[in-house]
Amino acid sequence: MSKSKIQSPRFNRRSFLSSTLAATAVTTWTAKSWARVAGANETLNAGVVGFRGRGGSHISSILGMEKNEKGVRLAALCDVDRKVLDAATAKHSVPGYTDVRRMVEDKKLDVVAIATPNHWHSLAAIWAIQAGKDVYVEKPVSHNVWEGRQLVNAARKYGKIVQTGTQSRSSSGIREATQWVQAGNLGKVLIARGLCYKPRGSIGKVADGQKVPSEVDYDLWCGPAPKDEMRRKNLHYDWHWIWNYGNGDLGNQGIHQMDIARWFLGVNELSPLVFSVGGRLGYQDDGETPNTQYVWHGYEKAPLIFEVRGLPSGKGAKGMDNYRGAGVGVVIECEGGEVVVPNYSGAIAKDKTGKEIKKWSGSEDHFANFIKAVRSRKVEDLNADILEGHFSSALCHTGNISYQLGRPTPLADIRKAVDAHRGGVETLDRMVAHLEKNEVDLAKTPLTLGPVLKMDPKKEKFIGDAAADKLLTRDYRKPYVVPDLSV
Repeated sequence: MSKSKIQSPRFNRRSFLSSTLAATAVTTWTAKSWARVAGANETLNAGVVGFRGRGGSHISSILGMEKNEKGVRLAALCDVDRKVLDAATAKHSVPGYTDVRRMVEDKKLDVVAIATPNHWHSLAAIWAIQAGKDVYVEKPVSHNVWEGRQLVNAARKYGKIVQTGTQSRSSSGIREATQWVQAGNLGKVLIARGLCYKPRGSIGKVADGQKVPSEVDYDLWCGPAPKDEMRRKNLHYDWHWIWNYGNGDLGNQGIHQMDIARWFLGVNELSPLVFSVGGRLGYQDDGETPNTQYVWHGYEKAPLIFEVRGLPSGKGAKGMDNYRGAGVGVVIECEGGEVVVPNYSGAIAKDKTGKEIKKWSGSEDHFANFIKAVRSRKVEDLNADILEGHFSSALCHTGNISYQLGRPTPLADIRKAVDAHRGGVETLDRMVAHLEKNEVDLAKTPLTLGPVLKMDPKKEKFIGDAAADKLLTRDYRKPYVVPDLSV
């Protein structure tokens, strides 16, 4: 494909961003003026934003529907990396854009799939919604709690269909398992435990001011986040471990399992109590987020405990730890046994002796579910409506807020602090044993204990903690400002 088909970030006189009123125009789109709702049998034109990683799966889903005549067509691509964009537009023969604002103003587009870095998820989705598009947005749906709520507000205000990329919600097997547990078949839930035991090696340590690849529009890449010097070796992917752009493994992999654990509890609000214990341990690198962490959410029904381990099962080992049959998964601990969710599409129930008593499996295509809801115009047809995505993403964020406000603390003091919380000491002791096997000296590099934060779940604000409240949002860099759509 020739470069002439790729839309530059420079705007012509027809663009809504062509004047000094640009930022205002972005937030004054209306669904009435921009919406194009395709009929039940009409072809839906889809655009994908960001496809170096998960976005590639979005493209594959769209192309699969196009090939099988499901009434969906790949119609546009957007990426700030021109090398990635050139290759994809040439392959698929569709228009390409470096700036999402230019893509979403295309009135022929019906749906937009977003798989950018985390710090762009909410703003890109809101802009697409305001431009009249239905949206599939990857997890986590937000970089912070406040902007996630604004995304929910946008979906409701403009009447758009917005699916969250937590594909386990499309698993019939896991859905049946949640219903079975909630019916009381194993008695009372004691702990809902999410696990992300996934290898995360050092990203290296380099000098400040690394050179940004020439093919990347760095201003657009940074978007709502500060436009700091690049202080890591790799621009791509390693942003997950930098607070300005990512949310650590809680928001990267763990959001899937956080969502499943909350699903089993059947709670649809943030937790009234949260704290975190952890650290970035075992190596020194440019990463900022913890590679070892547990977050304790104090729901009235039962605590939701989430564990992150990025180090192997022991020093020099190739494998990762496993807890009751799950490494990256969920374990629902009940009075009469447990349910283990070891993957994205199934679950296993065991009695108190560990004997398997029931098993579930099965899943439907998550993107196809989104398209079904786009055609029906019924939010209830979505398996993962944006509100579900907001709650689960926000649980990751509030856990990280406690961590960010924490301080290195002697192990004995941490044990005393977590003793009053169900599962707190047991989880800590297993974490410590894991670190010892990796030869981490906690006397030299102690764990960070975050404060116990109290929250008003209805207001989604912390109680009596201005420092924690400040981290519920961020200072947005103009013109990449998430609009306040509070009702």
